[in-house]
Amino acid sequence: MASGGDDSEALRASLRASLLSCLGALDPSVTQTLDDRVLELFLMRTAEMRRRRVRETEARARRLRHYLRRRKTLVLSAVAGVLSLVNSKPREIWSRDRPVEGGDFWQSAQRFTDEEWKAQFRVTRATFTHLLQLLESSITRKKTHIRMPIDARRRLAIALWWYGRGEEYRHIAERFGVGVTTVCIILRQVTMAIVNKLFKKFVLLPSGEKLDAAVRAFKELGYPQCAGAIGATHIPIVGPRENPQDYMNSSGWYSVILQAVVDQDLHFTHVYAGWPGSSSNSTVLSSSDLLLKAEDQLQGALFPQEKSIVLNGVEIPVHLIGDSSFPLKSWLLTGYDLDLSPQQRRFTYSLNAAHSVVDSAFSRLKGRWRCLQKRKDIEVTAMPGLVSACCVLHNICEYLGDEYFSEWSEDREVGPGLAFPQPEVDPCETEGYGRAEVIRHAMTYNFLEIQQQPTTINGFTFTYED
Repeated sequence: MASGGDDSEALRASLRASLLSCLGALDPSVTQTLDDRVLELFLMRTAEMRRRRVRETEARARRLRHYLRRRKTLVLSAVAGVLSLVNSKPREIWSRDRPVEGGDFWQSAQRFTDEEWKAQFRVTRATFTHLLQLLESSITRKKTHIRMPIDARRRLAIALWWYGRGEEYRHIAERFGVGVTTVCIILRQVTMAIVNKLFKKFVLLPSGEKLDAAVRAFKELGYPQCAGAIGATHIPIVGPRENPQDYMNSSGWYSVILQAVVDQDLHFTHVYAGWPGSSSNSTVLSSSDLLLKAEDQLQGALFPQEKSIVLNGVEIPVHLIGDSSFPLKSWLLTGYDLDLSPQQRRFTYSLNAAHSVVDSAFSRLKGRWRCLQKRKDIEVTAMPGLVSACCVLHNICEYLGDEYFSEWSEDREVGPGLAFPQPEVDPCETEGYGRAEVIRHAMTYNFLEIQQQPTTINGFTFTYED
C-alpha cells in the first residue's frame, strides 16, 4: 500500500507540474481541483484497459482450448478409422428368432390357392397385387446396415389380416414372425399410406358422367333426382382417458361415428369419421365439410344447377337423401314422419327404399373389415384414419369386382356380451317452412310426373317405366 501511495503521489506531482507549466499563473486552488479530476479520469481509464486485456487473454485461452479439443477429436477419429480397417472382423448383431404358430405362415401363404388366399385376407390375389402396386412406394422401407427391412408385400399382408380379423397384435406377430411393436408400426404406416395416397382418388362425390349414371340408377330404384344416400353408423372403441362420457352413445357403449354418402353401386363417395358417439347425426353433419361444400355454393346446391329440373315454377336440384335423423336441406331431402297423406306415404316409401343402399354398404364394410366390429386398443385420435382407410379398401374391392361373401356379414366372431347394437336414431326437427320444404312438397305431389320424365345421358334418352 505504501508503494502504491508513493507511486500515486509521484504521479500526482508529475501531473501537477505539467498542469502548472501549461496553465502558468492560475490560482493554486483551481490547479488542485483540476489535478484531482484529471487523475481520477486517468485511473479509471487505466483500470478499464487492464480489464479489457484480461478479457482478451481469457478469450484467447478459450479459443485455444476449443482448438485443442477439436484437434484431439479429429486425431482420435482418424486412429479409430485406421483401426477399423485393420481389424475387419464383421460386427455381430443380436436378433431374436420368433416362433411362428403352425410353421412359417407367410411362407406357406405363398402356396395358397386363390380360394384360400381370399378366405385368409378377404381380397383376391389380383386385388392384393393391385393394392401393392398402389402403395409399394409408400410402405417400402430402406435397407440398413443392421438388418433387412420387412418387404412391402408382407407389410400389406399384415395390415389386411388385421383389418379383416381385428386380431390382437400378439397373435399377428406370432403368425407373421415379427415383433408386437413391429405390427403396431406397420399398421400405422400402411393406414397412413392408404389415407394420404388413395383417399382423394377413390372417395369423391360423383361428377360428369358418373353423376348422370348415379341419377339414372336411383331413378331406376324408384327415386328421381338423387345422386347418393347419406347415413351414419357407430364404430366401437375402448373408452378414451379424456372426456370418455362424450364417446358413450345411447346404447351404452363407447363409439365414434362414421358419416358417409353412398352411391347406387355401394361405393362411398364421401366419408367423415371420428366424431364422438354421443353426438347426433345432425350435429355431425353440421361440422362436416360436406355441409360447408353445399352451403357455400350458389342457392345451396351440392351438384351442378344445370342438372336441376323445374316443375310448376319450383327448381328441384340433384340432391342427397337421408333418414329422419338428418336435417331437411335443399340439397338433402328426408321423408315425412307422422300423419302422412297418400302422396307423402308414397314419397317416403320410395325415399327409404332408395336409402337402403347405405345399410347395405355399411354391412359390407364391416363384414369384410371386421376390425370395425370390435373394440380396438388404439388411440381415439387414430380412429378417423383407420375408418377412412377401410372405406378406401371397400371402394377398391367394389371397383375391381372383388366378390363379397354373404357369410361375412353373419360371421361376427364375437363372444357373449361383445355385440354392439346400433343406437336408435333421434329424429331431427325441421326448422320453418323454407326452400327445402318447398322442394320436398313439389316432389311429393308431383312424384309420378317427375319419375316419368325422360332422362338424357350422353345423348341417349331414358324413360322410366313404372
